[in-house]
Amino acid sequence: MGTPDRIEREILIDAPVERVWSLVTEPGWWISDAGDRAGRRRWREGDLEVVEDPRYGRFPVRLERTEPRQYVAYRWSSAFPGENPGEGNSTLIEFWLSERDGGTVLRVAESGFAALETTDEVRERAFGDNTGGWAEQLDVLKGLAER
Repeated sequence: MGTPDRIEREILIDAPVERVWSLVTEPGWWISDAGDRAGRRRWREGDLEVVEDPRYGRFPVRLERTEPRQYVAYRWSSAFPGENPGEGNSTLIEFWLSERDGGTVLRVAESGFAALETTDEVRERAFGDNTGGWAEQLDVLKGLAER
């Protein structure tokens, strides 16, 4: 059957679009345990923003596309910590924001798992880890935005 290719989640955040936008446009904001940024470092290398988390490792993140206040997309190599994102080793993360009742609907999709050039076991682990990770990270983002 193969590894599923796409994770999708949606959350309603009781905060204005501008506030949520300011959070999701920080490359790699999702790389941490429940929002714990202790010991995490960030720096720029060419067109990549590199996030290094003491627990999960080093992740170069590339901004792919942005439409202010509506859409932002990144590419990263979650299954290959330390590798620059490229063909065969990366997934695409997309965020869509829309206003609803004074709050923000945030939708995330991460795709490209089936095309990862690795073993079925690694692909399935990456998909499973990130499926749980997005549920957790969206809750963290909601908490930050609603403060």
